[in-house]
Amino acid sequence: MNAELLFLIPLVPLLAAAVNILFGMHLPRRLAVVVAVTGVAVPALLTLAGWSLSMGEGSRVVLYTWLESGSLKVPVEILFDRLSAPMTLMVTVVSATIHIYAAGYMEHEKDYARFFALLNLFVFAMLTIVLSDNLLLLFLGWEGVGFCSYGLIGFWYRDENNARAGRKAFIVTRVGDVFLGIALLWLFSLTDTLSISGINTLATDIAPATVTVLALLFLGGACGKSAQLPLMTWLPDAMAGPTPVSALIHAATMVTAGVYLLCRFFPLVSMSSFAMAAIAVIGAVTAFYAATCALAQREIKRVLAYSTMSQIGYMFL
Repeated sequence: MNAELLFLIPLVPLLAAAVNILFGMHLPRRLAVVVAVTGVAVPALLTLAGWSLSMGEGSRVVLYTWLESGSLKVPVEILFDRLSAPMTLMVTVVSATIHIYAAGYMEHEKDYARFFALLNLFVFAMLTIVLSDNLLLLFLGWEGVGFCSYGLIGFWYRDENNARAGRKAFIVTRVGDVFLGIALLWLFSLTDTLSISGINTLATDIAPATVTVLALLFLGGACGKSAQLPLMTWLPDAMAGPTPVSALIHAATMVTAGVYLLCRFFPLVSMSSFAMAAIAVIGAVTAFYAATCALAQREIKRVLAYSTMSQIGYMFL
């Protein structure tokens, strides 16, 4: 497989979402569903076909230069390496399975085009996070996941409880996004580059105290998306959305974004023993809190939600 075709992995879901946004309500329901499922299944096949490209140092592909001002260049590029390839495969395969399930689950839903368009956009945003080697693109994908979660959790917005749950997820995760935004701006001012690989290479030149603060800011951003203490309150309410939405958010996209963020910046984060200890403590406390909540919250949806939080907590360990 040609390395240039790797760009199709995030672009195909975006194209499928655009088709359903523009024409979905005018297409036969089955055709709109086929477009949505194909928009995720094709990237899964492309990931498998291009697996060999992730070996060694991986493959880096630049589509075009997005912004350029003096010495600053912001290319639209993706990095397909031994970290992003397995994550891409997990996101696309799990998301494709969820899309297939959603085809039957949403069979009687009138506003099916909006649902599948948001579902495809969600996958596109997550793939942007996973495949980008650029701070700006990563942050755009990060915010895209948050926006789509707001639309999907509050999909049945005519019910005030559902609309409130969508707003809660959007606002609470924004708190973590502020920490991440500060970290990204600070890193750019320190290293004069937006390249994630370049920042990890230059991590040894940053003062230890600064590394610790930056790592804690990354942890704050991860806590928002991965529903760790104290920013975990949005996750149980996220069950207000359709079941496929809960599966997508809890299994393949939003809650794994924080974990992936820390893994991608691990060369930087690992330089601070205090930050590493903080990650372990927060993961352990969240897992314990989720398990004890499950003892009292016996209603199935809440149990499933807190069980997911527990699993993500263990992933931090």
